[in-house]
Amino acid sequence: MAGSSRNEQRIGLLNGFAAYGMWGLVPLFWPLLKPAGAGEILAHRMVWSLAFVAVALLVVRRWAWAGELLRQPRKLALITVAAAVITVNWGVYIWAVNSGHVVEASLGYFINPLVTIAMGVLLLKERLRPVQWAAVGTGFAAVLVLTVGYGRPPWISLCLAFSFATYGLVKKKVNLGGVESLAAETAIQFLPALGFLLWQGTRGDSTFTTEGVGHGALLAATGVVTAIPLVCFGAAAIRVPLSTLGLLQYLAPVFQFLLGVLYFGEAMPPERWAGFALVWLALSLLTWDALRTAHRSARALRAQLDRTGGGVPARKGDAARDSDIVASGGPAPDTVTPGAVAPEAVTPDAVSPTGKP
Repeated sequence: MAGSSRNEQRIGLLNGFAAYGMWGLVPLFWPLLKPAGAGEILAHRMVWSLAFVAVALLVVRRWAWAGELLRQPRKLALITVAAAVITVNWGVYIWAVNSGHVVEASLGYFINPLVTIAMGVLLLKERLRPVQWAAVGTGFAAVLVLTVGYGRPPWISLCLAFSFATYGLVKKKVNLGGVESLAAETAIQFLPALGFLLWQGTRGDSTFTTEGVGHGALLAATGVVTAIPLVCFGAAAIRVPLSTLGLLQYLAPVFQFLLGVLYFGEAMPPERWAGFALVWLALSLLTWDALRTAHRSARALRAQLDRTGGGVPARKGDAARDSDIVASGGPAPDTVTPGAVAPEAVTPDAVSPTGKP
């Protein structure tokens, strides 16, 4: 039994690494789609994502949720808002990568947990612990330093962070699985996206059929690139604690940052290094505070069980699931459900899935 549990956790970790690894390496994919512009790539991503997910749902015969969703106007309205916000997130990210702003785009996902916490305070009246306040303050200072370094506010980063945090907030209210959520959102995006592609075609601006079969296949592959990490995320979310996913989520922006600096050769003057260092300090504070809180919660639960002499000892990781993972950027803000903690599976307020680049 224990061996089976360890094997499940190993599978979960591998899927988690795969999901965040793919999200981290996705900046290598979008440039392959040139000369298509960001708008055309975005529209193809919406259209082909729906096609891919529809086939997946058809295979597993999971359609009951669709009828229930149509009978709930409020939830349908929230899904529409989520679709609109993630459209902004995807579009800005694709444009940023193909315009040589990979590092600034990675910053958006680094500061996303800080923005999520700030939104929790402002919109949900949540109370923060002193360390969390220190982290948010450090993050604000980082934005000021980066504003000086860039000679302008890091608007790409802020747009990505705020759109993704908003997406997570909305998804938290919807509570749909990752695949179902992606299907619902892309269904809403489908007609506008298809209309845009047809309009482009009538103007002679479409590259889908004019740049060769390979180019067309790559555009169609945007659906696979969107959905596969989500599937891996869902497999991870049901097998490993959310606290683990909260830590794994930093892999994606780390990979993106490294690609921007080492592969794409983007400039990193001292002011930008200073700004990023402040962001990383803020995230370290959040992570330390979240792990400390989870440890204390687990210890308190064990002590209570010992005093009462009842129940089964808490499993390692359970407390982390119930503590504020938000502090480390986890479920308290995907997706995931964004499908899950991911994008796919567990609780829609987490690391998000669909919302990832």
